[in-house]
Amino acid sequence: MIIFDCDGVLVDSEILSNAIDAELMTTAGWPITAAEIIRGHIGQPKAVIWDQIAALRGAPWPEGLIQEADALLLARMETELQPVEGIRAALERLPGRKAVASSSALPKLRRSLEICGLSDFFAPHIYSASQVARGKPFPDVFLFAASQCGVDPADCVVVEDSAAGVKAALAAGMRVAGLTAGRHSWPGHGDQLLAAGAARIFTRTSELTEAALRAL
Repeated sequence: MIIFDCDGVLVDSEILSNAIDAELMTTAGWPITAAEIIRGHIGQPKAVIWDQIAALRGAPWPEGLIQEADALLLARMETELQPVEGIRAALERLPGRKAVASSSALPKLRRSLEICGLSDFFAPHIYSASQVARGKPFPDVFLFAASQCGVDPADCVVVEDSAAGVKAALAAGMRVAGLTAGRHSWPGHGDQLLAAGAARIFTRTSELTEAALRAL
């Protein structure tokens, strides 16, 4: 079974989401860029990322700021969100059952897939870290996805774009491929995923084939 992360793997949302977060954090007095958030924090639940940066800042965020970021993202997703280039063709090409295991909250996760026309590849096997005790880099959401699908974790291959996601999948006893096809990818992205334990890096969705994933 193939389990996909969502943001940055299926939907090209990391650029959009982190640009909003960076703008609001900067306005709140902590200058930061979307690229800095992406390189240092992606793959974890949004609240965890904001808490990590608040710790660096040395002060909590103004009340309601993260909720404002969520609202802005949901509004902009409706007109700006696109699937990662070529991912639909890859999903059509790959046989067998597929699931999603994401750090995104479940309503946002489901809406992202709907907007990009990808829900039917996975439903009902769409799972969120909000359904388990701990988000990535802990293995909980991947283990939850496998249990819900009735599949042994050792029989699962994960496609991820973040170090936190790679570590979570490995901790779940799954094989992991890194994907750097999203618009948020940066020089050294693949090296970061390899350092986290990814077995192989795919730079384009066209490289995601049954033979390539079986060879991991």
